[in-house]
Amino acid sequence: MNDIIRRDPRSEWIARNRLHPEHEAVLARIGGGAPVAQWMGPNGVLRRDPHAVGFIGPNGIRRIDRSGAQTASGAARREATAGPSRRLVRIETPAFLVAVVADMPGGRLSAYDRDLLGLARQLADGDGGGQGAVLLVCFGETREEGLGDAGVDRVVTFAGAQFAGYAPELRLTALGGVEHTHEPRHWLFPDSPLGGAELGRRLAARLGERPATQVWQIGDGRCTGRGAAGATDISRALPRIVLALPECAEPVTDTTHAAEPFAAPATLPQIMRRIDDLGAVAVDPAGVALAEAEFILSAGNGIDDWDAFHHAARVLGATEGASRVAVDNGFMPRDRQVGATGTWVTARVYLAVGISGAIQHLQGIQQCDKVVALNTDAGCDMVKRADLAVIADSSEVLAALVDMVEGVRKEQRDAA
Repeated sequence: MNDIIRRDPRSEWIARNRLHPEHEAVLARIGGGAPVAQWMGPNGVLRRDPHAVGFIGPNGIRRIDRSGAQTASGAARREATAGPSRRLVRIETPAFLVAVVADMPGGRLSAYDRDLLGLARQLADGDGGGQGAVLLVCFGETREEGLGDAGVDRVVTFAGAQFAGYAPELRLTALGGVEHTHEPRHWLFPDSPLGGAELGRRLAARLGERPATQVWQIGDGRCTGRGAAGATDISRALPRIVLALPECAEPVTDTTHAAEPFAAPATLPQIMRRIDDLGAVAVDPAGVALAEAEFILSAGNGIDDWDAFHHAARVLGATEGASRVAVDNGFMPRDRQVGATGTWVTARVYLAVGISGAIQHLQGIQQCDKVVALNTDAGCDMVKRADLAVIADSSEVLAALVDMVEGVRKEQRDAA
């Protein structure tokens, strides 16, 4: 026997090809079940997988995996990070507070909000002066049940019709009450058009602070943010008020926290509401651009009845999308193609009907909050990526959804 290390090029190729049917089996044999992040190439050069979780690219951004393709399905990943495997953390007397004002569209935490809470968790656990707690400030009704799993220690809720809709003056007054009562060491806002960007800048102006905006990294008492329209990075000392970008930190996955309610300030100054929010303007979902749509019903090669698909989109109030195969076959226009070769979407709900899940398509939907897959193939990649999968005939399921929605609307009309 000699000391020559023999390689298996085929196994190495399968380990790099996530769509190969033997991919998971080869990973279990080579890496003990963990994804292979690096391997030795045929010329002796060490190669690294840029798609691996934790890979740090040339721009310094750490890759965060939300697809579940490299580790497990979305459901399996949530089961692995939930329940008794998580360590319970209860902070009775925190040394300081890190306040987070999340967007929470629809009353639930988005992926953006969870990244922001992960960043707050880093500041609370790693900042000097003792152990801190994360304080979440919510406006309106909260429907999220997993606040503790997201890293929240305390919750302040401002409920009531006066805080609904676009009410920056009232919300700023409420944040002023939190500042006066609890004096957080840091304020974190999402730098988003949903309200966090404006509210964070308003609070900074009221408190006389110079905020850090477009922040994507924090460490060692300094923060790094985008500048010059994203062409350069700006590093500065960490201020009290930070407006952060998506994927600024990894969400909390290994601990669960108490999420105890904090009483809202007893008295708030009465101010005149100078802006009246008349509600959202009804628009035709078919006229909404894919990049701006919140609910997308996307069709693939598995659709047989296209008339029923278009009817379901109209009834559900969804914007239509399609895979590349459906577009190439002429069933959908080119501007409705979703994926790396089409449009990258950030919908709150993405319903994929009859889409197998090519890697280009999965790249285009990686920032969607909730992905629902409707397919007859339980082993396709779209089902592995989905948060919820329905293994059934698409025509029957869409018809049942249409009947259910129309029935509810008829009951509402009869009651009125």
